Amino acid sequence: MPGEHPQVYEILDDRFRTGRCQAGDSRLEALFEGCRWAEGPVYVPAGRYLVWSDIPNDRLLRWDETTGAVGVFRSPAGHPNGNTLDNEGRLITCEQGNRRVTRTEHDGSVTVIADRFEGKRLNSPNDAAVKSDGSIWFSDPDFGIATDYEGHRAESEIGARNVYRVDPRTGEVRLVADGFDGPNGLVFSPDERRLYVSDSRANHIRVFDVHDDGTLTGGEVFAACRIGNFDNIRFDDAGRLWAAAMHGGVHCYDPDGTLLGRVLVPGTVANIRFGGAKRNRMFIAADTTLYSLVMSVTGTPPLPAARPDRTRP
Repeated sequence: MPGEHPQVYEILDDRFRTGRCQAGDSRLEALFEGCRWAEGPVYVPAGRYLVWSDIPNDRLLRWDETTGAVGVFRSPAGHPNGNTLDNEGRLITCEQGNRRVTRTEHDGSVTVIADRFEGKRLNSPNDAAVKSDGSIWFSDPDFGIATDYEGHRAESEIGARNVYRVDPRTGEVRLVADGFDGPNGLVFSPDERRLYVSDSRANHIRVFDVHDDGTLTGGEVFAACRIGNFDNIRFDDAGRLWAAAMHGGVHCYDPDGTLLGRVLVPGTVANIRFGGAKRNRMFIAADTTLYSLVMSVTGTPPLPAARPDRTRP
């Protein structure tokens, strides 16, 4: 009927309903259309704006929450993919084209965080997560060197697709997990005791135990994707894992790995992020469009940064 909107939520388990996961907006809001391939949204609370990537167009875009205005944040931008914030609110960007992870300082200058492992160039960093101790963890598939569409076609110098950790004190890049076909999104559990990593080619999410020395053990499959293909992943404050599933919308998983329900999104969902003043606005990058959905669930708050070690010079 005229005026009706397409269904937004699909309930697959009653816990999706009892958890009121579907009790938010009844429709998606398109904030911007005109990307070639939208990716990597990150909300900046201090400025009430969102930065996201348009990979093939080699630019970072900025949406202002107070006015709705959209502009170019940076271009060229190294064919950027995933973005996040560090513990000081600085932008961390995975630059596929430049094959590196960078930090945008408060003065606008760009610092290279990682571009090599054991002297060899990285493949094409995809997504990053920052732990409360300041360490930066990132996935390094080969998506950006496979073709010239999202980067620059090249041979892998490393010959593998891994997850790495950058030490916050020394800057050392350490391999922490391997054996992936296409490592993509990664996120820490709310208590930081586990790291979840999606593998887009194997189409599952693996979970690792995180140890105090920055090493990982485990790597069991947490969930396999039944509809679509996994991309990035986020937690809400009830411990549910939300996953961008490309052609399958956004999936919601119980902590026990059960698929509870889906947010139905037109097009191919690449990346999601909770943001807004109450952290209950899900930003969804899908194909050429940036969407938002104000929800009844809330994303996890950032953990307080670890206190610096005053015994060190």
